[in-house]
Amino acid sequence: MTDSRDAATVAESLRLEGDFSADEFEDVVERFGSLENRLRSFPSGSVVLILAMKERDQTSQRTTLEADVIGHPRLMATSVELDRDAALVEVRDDLIRQLTDRQNRGEPRQNRHLRENDPS
Repeated sequence: MTDSRDAATVAESLRLEGDFSADEFEDVVERFGSLENRLRSFPSGSVVLILAMKERDQTSQRTTLEADVIGHPRLMATSVELDRDAALVEVRDDLIRQLTDRQNRGEPRQNRHLRENDPS
């Protein structure tokens, strides 16, 4: 596991694109607090998060959150929620799920079995 001082953070990794304004950055970082916990397993500078919203405040609005982690395939979460906050929560939670699934698939089955049945 990465030392928390050298771990990736949302604030250093996040880029806003599309119909987001620069003054929304701090609010988005705050809303992505639970994603920050998941990013701690990656070294600082190894993660790029790109949050984009297209056609804001229209019925065709689409929010995407892409995660590029060095050495791993790109992950993408999308939402068609019209409410900005609901869309942020949806893409955040989906990306956390994808990161967790990727980590669980990468663990050797034998080690996972031993951990689940360890009597200590």
